[in-house]
Amino acid sequence: MVRIKNNRKIFKEGKRAKSVKKVLKVLFLLLSAGVTAAFFVFLYYAKDLPRPEKFTEKQMIQPTEIYDRTGKTLLYRIYGEEKRELVNLEEIPKYLQQAVVATEDANFYSHYGVDFKGIIRAVLLDLVIQEPKYGGSTLSQQLIRSSFLTLDKTISRKIKELILTLELERRYSKDEILGFYLNQIPLGENAYGMAAASKTYFGKPVSEVSLPEAAVLASLIKGPSYYSPYGSNIEDLFTRKDYVLDRMEEEGYISKEEAEEAKSVEIVFMDQEKINPFSAPHFILVVKQYLIEKYGESYLHQKGLKVYTTLDLEMQKETEEAVEYWGEINADYNANNAAAVVLDPVTGEILAMVGSKDYSADPWPEGCNANKNECLFSPEFNVVTLGERQPGSAFKPFAYFTLFQKGITPEISLWDVETNFGLGTEEYIPKNYDGKFRGEVTIRQALAQSLNIPSVKVFYLAGQENTLNTAKSFGISTLNEPYYYYGLPLVLGGGEVNLMEMASAYGVFATEGYKAAPSFILKIEDSENNIIEKSNNEAKKIVKSDPCRIINDVLSDNEARYPIFSRNSSLYFESFPVAAKTGTTQDYKDAWAIGYTPSVVVGVWIGNNNSSSMHPLPSMTLSGPLFHQIMEKALVLYPSTPFQEPDDYKERTDEIKNRIDEENTHSILHYIDKDDPLGPIPENPSDDPQYEGWEKGIQNWLE
Repeated sequence: MVRIKNNRKIFKEGKRAKSVKKVLKVLFLLLSAGVTAAFFVFLYYAKDLPRPEKFTEKQMIQPTEIYDRTGKTLLYRIYGEEKRELVNLEEIPKYLQQAVVATEDANFYSHYGVDFKGIIRAVLLDLVIQEPKYGGSTLSQQLIRSSFLTLDKTISRKIKELILTLELERRYSKDEILGFYLNQIPLGENAYGMAAASKTYFGKPVSEVSLPEAAVLASLIKGPSYYSPYGSNIEDLFTRKDYVLDRMEEEGYISKEEAEEAKSVEIVFMDQEKINPFSAPHFILVVKQYLIEKYGESYLHQKGLKVYTTLDLEMQKETEEAVEYWGEINADYNANNAAAVVLDPVTGEILAMVGSKDYSADPWPEGCNANKNECLFSPEFNVVTLGERQPGSAFKPFAYFTLFQKGITPEISLWDVETNFGLGTEEYIPKNYDGKFRGEVTIRQALAQSLNIPSVKVFYLAGQENTLNTAKSFGISTLNEPYYYYGLPLVLGGGEVNLMEMASAYGVFATEGYKAAPSFILKIEDSENNIIEKSNNEAKKIVKSDPCRIINDVLSDNEARYPIFSRNSSLYFESFPVAAKTGTTQDYKDAWAIGYTPSVVVGVWIGNNNSSSMHPLPSMTLSGPLFHQIMEKALVLYPSTPFQEPDDYKERTDEIKNRIDEENTHSILHYIDKDDPLGPIPENPSDDPQYEGWEKGIQNWLE
């Protein structure tokens, strides 16, 4: 009986064991099938997925940044739709890193990419408050999602996210993952990454943000649009900021005292209108246009170029202040706009450029149409580079220089008398700006005092075509008509030029014959700091030195100009000799002043955008004070050696003077051949078409 019972027991136990084995076998098969299915699912979804290592290769969209000449001051960023600036994790304050981890993924340093405890906790909290407020995604998951996947809430997308997250965690350290995350998280106002957001909201590098500011940046992750400092939910942003500080305290990153102190600090945000800095706007727009034409707009929006310009920010600010100040004062004389440029004549580098007296102001008068040239003041129009205006007497030095090239010296005399330069029935009788005549004057006095009648004679003696060619060779590109189109009035400013080219052309005098085209870029680097463009703007010798030295000597001769301009005019600088020339156009439409030393050129313009006449005042009154203020600063920032004295030209002077009789009752045409001033005395001087008119003027004066 016992044996039978034991057999039954054994039978039952065997049967049970077989059942267990069957169950285990089924479970094993199911598990194997599940693993196999998971493997094939992994293969299916993974085959077309990007590899996480692409983070190190990925070209994140970065703006082009334009800097001043020091490379320390950012002037402007060229964005596409995204603002980005990549920085190393070490540049991001530790408390900002901790603020993000404490708020977004407290277990970041302990999980392997997916935080199951965090997911469960988030679900339970959402159930308690009956609102989907808490998320369970780790920083790694958020990074994968924003970098490689769509935001679709599908099972397929979740599987892809899981696969890539695990692969990401396998390949990279936690600090590397955190660095990727902090460099590309969207934070509103088109700012991606903490570096871009810091400059957007606080106007400072991310390395300089304070603890409360860091808490604000971490707060924006949850809802950049909702929590925007410029939106209607700013109080919610501050509440979220305090929550971030509380979380940092709970995680042991800061003390309670630090948290409370940070909560009490007032947060100051950048003015929304100043989010994208726009220093030196007219200059920046010139640089930007060049970059777009060379590299293309799309490239500039994405490739993170660093453009180091020639701009001297201190000189620029001084120039802007001076232009705005004197521009407003001159408005009382119906001169409603002003512009200025500062150049290095040796390199051609543009040190400062102000295209109007206030770029951000409104056109004036109200309601005028700038596109139809109706406005007295058009703020955005860059007069320096785009304005083609008559230069008045500022053009005269090109004629005098051309004459000096022929061997005539500044100590030779001409007659400042009423003269009809017209031929035949056509009359051309110019006047001096004050309506007076001075009789016999030296060429030095004529140029220094900007006398018109002798200047027309100089232009004729130098040769009209020769003078026009001189101006063109110096860089004036706007005088494209043949010389006879302009005629003799060209020397008094009868052709249109722009301020940039005029200042640059005067730079040829400053450098004693070297021409350096205006330039605005020192170098350009790509996102890897490789130099892809560098200035090689070498000055070229285009004319002999001595005629330039004579021009410099005359234009810096304060004694020669004082009878007209006074000894303490705006062109005079007690500390250093400065060569300078003013220009006033017909009907008082433009007032110019251009001056230079061997190391710097300053050019200014005063007038109205629509070419309306100003009050009838000489250029010295309007443009002189503006020029003086800018040059005074330039002399400090760009000290220079004095001008070199011209070669001794006494022999040439004596040679010409020896041809002139003691009474000197004739024009210079009586004694020299204008085409060969040092050659033989002309046998029939009256053959010259201008001879009769010049002679008559002198005889009338002597009577």
